[in-house]
Amino acid sequence: MKTKKAVLPQETNHRPRINVVTLGCSKNIHDSEVLMGQLRGNAMEVVHEAESAREDDIVVINTCGFIDNAKQESIDTILQYSALKDEGKVGKVIVTGCLSERYKPELAAEISNVDAYFGTNDLQALLSTVGADYKYELLGERLLTTPSHFAYFKIAEGCNRPCSFCAIPLMRGKHQSKSMEDLEKEARFLAAQGTRELILIAQDLTYYGLDLYGKRNLADLLRRLSDIEGIDWIRLQYAYPSGFPMEILDVMNERDNICKYLDMPLQHISDRMLQSMRRGINRQKTLDLVDAIRDKVPNIALRTTLICGYPGETEQDFAEMRDWVEKTRFDRLGCFTYSHEENTHAHSLEDDVPAEVKEARVEEIMGIQQQVSWEINQEKIGKTFKVLVDRTDNGYFVGRTEYDSPEVDNEVLIPMESGDFASIGRFVEVHIDRAEEFDLYGTIAEKSQ
Repeated sequence: MKTKKAVLPQETNHRPRINVVTLGCSKNIHDSEVLMGQLRGNAMEVVHEAESAREDDIVVINTCGFIDNAKQESIDTILQYSALKDEGKVGKVIVTGCLSERYKPELAAEISNVDAYFGTNDLQALLSTVGADYKYELLGERLLTTPSHFAYFKIAEGCNRPCSFCAIPLMRGKHQSKSMEDLEKEARFLAAQGTRELILIAQDLTYYGLDLYGKRNLADLLRRLSDIEGIDWIRLQYAYPSGFPMEILDVMNERDNICKYLDMPLQHISDRMLQSMRRGINRQKTLDLVDAIRDKVPNIALRTTLICGYPGETEQDFAEMRDWVEKTRFDRLGCFTYSHEENTHAHSLEDDVPAEVKEARVEEIMGIQQQVSWEINQEKIGKTFKVLVDRTDNGYFVGRTEYDSPEVDNEVLIPMESGDFASIGRFVEVHIDRAEEFDLYGTIAEKSQ
């Protein structure tokens, strides 16, 4: 009778699974994808936000430290996984990202059973901790967590802007552009994997190239990316208004695959607020810039972000912003309450606008924008738009026009019961039949591409 040989622990080649949990903005999504690409390149099992835990999991939490709500979400997530570790339901917990960069000593003191804390630029050290090597040959390769047909495409890290309310330079450092050669290589890799839309992100897209090439070089980069076969849409997010390079609008008009879309956070319109925020631009220059952009690209969709309740914001300052929002009629708009952040210039000011006033002002601005969006969408009824299908949901194909970014903007819903056929990651021509404040409904006019 044969006896079965015992397998001793030291004889196994078992390696724990790495579960990456991502919090915060699209820059963090990108960073998690790069981390996961490196782990996969080391032949490690890696998952993103696994639904169930394993007792030997190494959980890597990529945190956000931008504003109060985001910081609290990150802390709650760390506490959640550290409790699972205490219960023996996961093996190790590692924290990285912006919150860890900014508050590592405080976090380590308060949540001591986390195995390691890393900052935003500690990728190689993090990899070493989990038994992986940084592989330079994987430059530009990522494991996408978004649907494969679109990808967030980070062209620079950090920020040189002196905005008084923003802690990003504390967490991300000074602006560092990636070279056009490296970005082109990354874009070609993504295109070969089936990515059709690149969403260009950075803390400030319009500063791109100044550190590497001595000039704002976003227009040249756009042309090079636009030439890559398979890239059907290129979208611009997070442009800064001061020093805006108008030549990118020429490229937008020249190239069909550069979306007529621009996300440009303006934050406020009152001269008092803009000066205190250290934005480097005043009310009149802001008005002139918006007019110039719309004159040059008449059908462009402009998205902006505003802050309510900044220190010293009076009823008059707010009324000025409210009236401007009504008159300007942005295609897309987000509005947030001011968050009093340590070690920023604005932290020296008194946070004197009560929380309930901040919230009321945000609600008023968003109420105005809801009406504006409804009116703009009504004008689209009867027209046909090229739509990229992102997913299916509750009996609909759900997609976007070139005027909409994922997660934050309008969506186009196509009833599946109509018999129309669409595929996720493919383009269809959609005739708009009806419209609500933030959704369009339509039927397919032409087959998928």
